[in-house]
Amino acid sequence: MTDLITEDMTVPSEPGIDIFVRNKRPANLTAFTPERTLLFVHGSTYPAHTGFDIPLGGQSWMESIASHGYDVYCLDVRGYGRSTRPAAMDEPPQNNPPVTRTPDAVNDITAVLNFILKRRNIGKLNLLGWSWGCTLMATTAIANPDKVARLMLYAPGWLRTTPSPLGGPGPLGAYRTVTREQAKARWLNGVPEDKKAALIPPGWLEQWADATWATDPVGAKQNPPVVRAPNGTVADTQEFWSSGKTMYDPARITVPTLIAIGEWDQDTPPYMAQAIFPLMVNSPDKRLVMLAEGTHHMMLERNRAALFRAVQTFLDEANG
Repeated sequence: MTDLITEDMTVPSEPGIDIFVRNKRPANLTAFTPERTLLFVHGSTYPAHTGFDIPLGGQSWMESIASHGYDVYCLDVRGYGRSTRPAAMDEPPQNNPPVTRTPDAVNDITAVLNFILKRRNIGKLNLLGWSWGCTLMATTAIANPDKVARLMLYAPGWLRTTPSPLGGPGPLGAYRTVTREQAKARWLNGVPEDKKAALIPPGWLEQWADATWATDPVGAKQNPPVVRAPNGTVADTQEFWSSGKTMYDPARITVPTLIAIGEWDQDTPPYMAQAIFPLMVNSPDKRLVMLAEGTHHMMLERNRAALFRAVQTFLDEANG
């Protein structure tokens, strides 16, 4: 097993907003290159560091990539995990409109992107987004074409013809709350009954949930405990994706791009990835990979190695 160094840091995005960033890399890595530098971002509900750096079965996804000789980063955008929470999240949700809209999150990612490039003295790096994070990373890549080497979209959202799993009827407040039971029900939605028991190895869901719910000390005091998640992404879905309007143009993606999707994903069903792929007419080396027996949370499931392999293969190709 490769000896890895872990560093946690904060990067200022704008006055009063500090973004939590984690870095993992091999202890003996001294020369940094664009092709071997990667930045992860999370989806609509949970922070990045508990999803991408939870050592299920002894190793996290970040550790897996770092052990292949990569300098790997993840960030929590504002309102998530260990980053600054907007002041509205300290009030009852109905007191304020949804916080952390997509442009806010893109600002946070761009600040971290520029920080890493300066820190390592490199000109570009690889971006990997999950779920809402795919919209964020695609938007960032379009705005910064010279700073992105490769783009990976894992479970991307697109124009929605099926009901969104987030946000019910009524006006949206600043944020929403999620219990463990709600999280598990959403996770298993769409999995065949006879496959549910074996989908997540014993203890993995609890290990992830313990780490994730611990990132919200305020929510932890509720009964049952909750994670508070900004509603900006829900507002974006209602205003754009569920109303026939896109938030970015895939034709403006000009870097090699991988789209990966699990066949049982009900949050961002495969029809979304299949719609995006032919629109990426200017991605010089694009591919679409559908993975068997995986959901929206495939990185935390029994078959996660298939997802890891697909992404690692795509990354390693740039390194000859």
